[in-house]
Amino acid sequence: RNNIKEKARLRLREFDVRDRFSHLPLAKASVLLPLVVRAGKLHLLLTVRSMQLRRSPGEVCFPGGKSDATDKDEIDTALREAKEEVGLQPEEVEVICRLLPGIDKMNYLVTPVVGFVEDTFQPTPNPDEVSNIFVMPLEYFLKPLNYRTVPYKTSSGYRGRMHSFIYDNVEHKMSFRIWGLTAHFAVFLALVIFRKRPTFEVDYDLDNLISSSENYFMNLYASVYERKKSNI
Repeated sequence: RNNIKEKARLRLREFDVRDRFSHLPLAKASVLLPLVVRAGKLHLLLTVRSMQLRRSPGEVCFPGGKSDATDKDEIDTALREAKEEVGLQPEEVEVICRLLPGIDKMNYLVTPVVGFVEDTFQPTPNPDEVSNIFVMPLEYFLKPLNYRTVPYKTSSGYRGRMHSFIYDNVEHKMSFRIWGLTAHFAVFLALVIFRKRPTFEVDYDLDNLISSSENYFMNLYASVYERKKSNI
């Protein structure tokens, strides 16, 4: 177990962006990507948004949300939100790094914070925000049994592909759809840790993952920021 964690730590630290993108003039949000070692394999903890929520009800996501004036940084935001949503105490998370941010449909700059959580953690979902919590193998995001890609174009004309996974969870006897920014972060996390080629196409040069992923993000950011400026 420790060997699995140590390998993951070393690879993730190569991709740690720290606060390099914190200065970008977009509203900020963070999500926690909680890694759990279960049965000798890395798993990810995900949540299902409450049907009462105005934005994206019933969708699968990571614990997280908008940054607060009291948050010191993106890590603070992710840990605070995880505590509010699933009862995960900050001291129960071994924070490893911040990965390259993404931009959501509301043009928030969303930073993924990766951390290890013990498999003994018992989540307590906040029913106002979370309707379900499940754990799935990280490797599924490289070798899915049920996958499709959805091409998309932003309002500023930027083209990309959106991943969409269906995961059949035996424990819950349910199927979960993971797509959009949540799937994007999960795929990138799996690429970083496993260094294997997925069974589907991605928007990166896998031989130069650091530089190609940063170029991908900066192109996306430029398209969003130019549009924001033109709307002012």
